[in-house]
Amino acid sequence: MNFQEIGLKEPLIQAVTEMGFEQLTPIQEKTIPFITGNNGDLIALAQTGTGKTAAFGLPVLNQIDIDNTDTQVLVLCPTRELCLQITGDLQNFSKYLKGLFVVPVYGGSSISAQIKQLKKKCQIVVATPGRAIDLMERKALKIDAIQWLVLDEADEMLSMGFKEDLDTILDDTPDDKTVLLFSATMPAEIERIAQSYMKNPQEIAVAAKNIAAENVEHQYFMVRAKDRYEALKRVADVNPDIYAIVFCRTRMECKEVADKLMADGYNADALHGDLSQAQRDNVMQRFRSKHLQILVATDVAARGLDVNDLSHVINYNLPDDPEVYVHRSGRTGRAGKSGVSISLLHLKEKGKLRTIEKICKKKFERKPVPNGREICEIQLMNFLDKVRNVEIDEAQIEGFTAQIADKFADMNREDVIKHFVSMEFNRFLDYYRNAKDINVETDDKEKERGGRKKDRGRDRSDRYDDRDDRSERSERRGGKRDRDRREYGKDYARLFISLGSKDRVSPGSMMGFVNRVVDNRDVSIGKIDIQKNFSFLEVDTEHLQEVLDAMRNAQYDGIPVSVEQATSDGPAAHKPSRKERRAAKFGNKNDDWKSREGGDREFDRRNSPYGDDVDQFMFGKKKKDRKEYHRKGFRGK
Repeated sequence: MNFQEIGLKEPLIQAVTEMGFEQLTPIQEKTIPFITGNNGDLIALAQTGTGKTAAFGLPVLNQIDIDNTDTQVLVLCPTRELCLQITGDLQNFSKYLKGLFVVPVYGGSSISAQIKQLKKKCQIVVATPGRAIDLMERKALKIDAIQWLVLDEADEMLSMGFKEDLDTILDDTPDDKTVLLFSATMPAEIERIAQSYMKNPQEIAVAAKNIAAENVEHQYFMVRAKDRYEALKRVADVNPDIYAIVFCRTRMECKEVADKLMADGYNADALHGDLSQAQRDNVMQRFRSKHLQILVATDVAARGLDVNDLSHVINYNLPDDPEVYVHRSGRTGRAGKSGVSISLLHLKEKGKLRTIEKICKKKFERKPVPNGREICEIQLMNFLDKVRNVEIDEAQIEGFTAQIADKFADMNREDVIKHFVSMEFNRFLDYYRNAKDINVETDDKEKERGGRKKDRGRDRSDRYDDRDDRSERSERRGGKRDRDRREYGKDYARLFISLGSKDRVSPGSMMGFVNRVVDNRDVSIGKIDIQKNFSFLEVDTEHLQEVLDAMRNAQYDGIPVSVEQATSDGPAAHKPSRKERRAAKFGNKNDDWKSREGGDREFDRRNSPYGDDVDQFMFGKKKKDRKEYHRKGFRGK
């Protein structure tokens, strides 16, 4: 079915034709005639990227009263990006409907400017729930006369905590409105909204729940957890024209992976919740314009991100919820194009993978992580193809031809080619010259059978052969250090670093920080001990001075870092006492007593209601009074 057959006005048909739309998508075929026929409330279930904006936008635009400048349509969506995307689509659809105005309102932008836009009158408002309520409380957004209320990505809004906001908005809308609810899934909260605020809604579904896109290839690599970042780099290197989103579980991991990629020379950046709106806009603009090849993001930060040409989606971690995997993989393979969804797994994630396969009804193909020779060959061929296909401006280069020929007069054709290729290609050859195989070699079925034989009597949940994972934990606890001492005779020195858990430092982020600052892969790192205000780090003595020099003026997230060797007279020799640990935790100003030489405890009489009766207050009959006094706020004085 095409757009001419569904009864749209000529200005709308002209606009969508110019946009290149010819055939309706399945969701559009079912919803547009229903809404155009004014058949009541609607619940439409469809995955991301199926053309939902046109599915509700075109029939609503077809019926809107342009001469009436009151707000007739309110569209609610979960994120700023989706708000702007919907607004842009509606403006494109209505470009030939003179006098129709669409206004987006969202958080992170000037509310005063948005109020001015609303005062100029507009027929359609696209809003995020929080900003909609702010504007309603200021009497700038009036929804008491709207005819259509659209909830787009309703399940996402509920999962992001907008339940109360949606209830507030729905309560203030007129009873005779038409509610159009679009969602990828049908959780219980959607059903509650339908029962509370919708009148006999018609339910339309265009695909079974959690079915992954047909034109997306699902692959996974099996590696040790500590080799996951190396596997990510090899995926990027073996796909020179990669245009991908890498999904991480947490903000810290997202930032860590992006920082490592940028430090290693990849065209990458991060998108996470700690970014300001201006920083987020900058990253998104660069990614949409393909000035970035790799975007590292959390699931929350990527909501509402609409990019049609992604070649890959990479799961740095498998999500706990299979629905999240479907949303991730659905970001590639859009608009009739093919895409690849890659998951970087370690052994303990095999069970989660099987669950996702079963729910998504897709079989994932295991692929070997590319080795160094494969990567170098692909990179070389890609480089040569670019050289061969580059456009030559004869007029510009003609004046330099003689000088170029003179430069290479003493070299034959083969030598020129070798020098030319080596200049561009040497870094790949150097990096992958001795690259190890990071695939987990044991066959899955053999591993499972061996695990069952070996682990008889163990709990069923522990029957994975998790020696690799135990080995990784052992290395983090110093196992690698002990092995190096035994096998290579290495000795380790202890460093004191002025970063601790209060700076959101973990052993993993500390390792990443050191690797970024110290550009030497031969440096061996031993035990990492994270305290609240500082940390200890072991490095092999052979590279001790190199590490100290490299980290002398280093910064971690903008925090200047102080590093020194922990000697018998330095920080490592001193184990904090209980009083010192308490002072580090609460600060001296919040202590009940103060320390003095000799280790005696002297109660702070200036704040004590008991005067000199310190022993009774601290340890005697009045101990209960002390606890009650603390509970009421004495500690904060």
